[in-house]
Amino acid sequence: MTSMPVIAVSKHPAVDFSHHIRTLGQDLLQRYGERVHKIAIDAGMTCPNRDGSIGIGGCSFCNVGSFSPNGRKPNDLARQIESGRQVLRKRTGARKYLAYFQAYTNTYASYQQLQQLYDQALNEPDVIGLAVGTRPDCVSDDVIELLAQYQAQGHEIWLELGLQSAFDETLQRVNRGHGLAEYQRTVVKARQRGLKVCTHLILGLPGETDRHYRESLARVLELGTDGLKFHPLHVVKGTQLAREWLRGDYQPLSRDSYVRNIVDLIQQAPDDMIYHRLTGTASPDILLAPQWCSEKWRVLNSISQTLNAAVAASR
Repeated sequence: MTSMPVIAVSKHPAVDFSHHIRTLGQDLLQRYGERVHKIAIDAGMTCPNRDGSIGIGGCSFCNVGSFSPNGRKPNDLARQIESGRQVLRKRTGARKYLAYFQAYTNTYASYQQLQQLYDQALNEPDVIGLAVGTRPDCVSDDVIELLAQYQAQGHEIWLELGLQSAFDETLQRVNRGHGLAEYQRTVVKARQRGLKVCTHLILGLPGETDRHYRESLARVLELGTDGLKFHPLHVVKGTQLAREWLRGDYQPLSRDSYVRNIVDLIQQAPDDMIYHRLTGTASPDILLAPQWCSEKWRVLNSISQTLNAAVAASR
């Protein structure tokens, strides 16, 4: 079955974080003088942790339906971009876009295949750049060079690296298939070529506490990153984590704990950090826990209020 991209149209107003942090949307608006939005793309990639190259089954928390806009039989690239374009124009009035290669590992193909996909997206007249989501162990030097070439041509390029945690024991526990060393290698090489890097971190991974979140971020900041994307760990159907949760072996974070930790991490990061995401949601038909993950706007409002209070208290 071939499905069209699904992009939710929110009835909620955007939460204004502009007084205290710099979001990607704010950063793009200032630099380009108009709204620029991501169009999520499923390029039909897989993952070395699912196809047997590294492992089978993927990360213990992974169900691609929790973040893929198109399922596993995506439409061709042009149709996905056109569908996203039409929705975003109506919702936000945006006329410029980043092609966000989101689902699975979007550098896990041959150089020729990747170049063809990226070129096709950038050939759309209103697509000004790429955001490429991937694993840190799947970014070759050739791919870094290709992305750097696009950036040198004037395109907006973001390499989004899913680290999730800086603790190897945590990454091993969730069957991640890589460690901190692979992230370190890739982020150093990317930044040497001038590429902007956004690092993904998950709060609520099994066995981790507030200390782990702070130390993971400290390690990321020490190595250098231009953007951050935070996620709460979702328990979704069809995953090993779901089985652990059903047995009572895993307890998700509470909303209050998540909000408190996000504010703590924001205060730990430098003022010029660009935030690509402060929370995440999963589709209601697969989300098992925590239920507050389905309430994106309540979570964002709680983060905003707590951040306001923390800033006021520090004055």
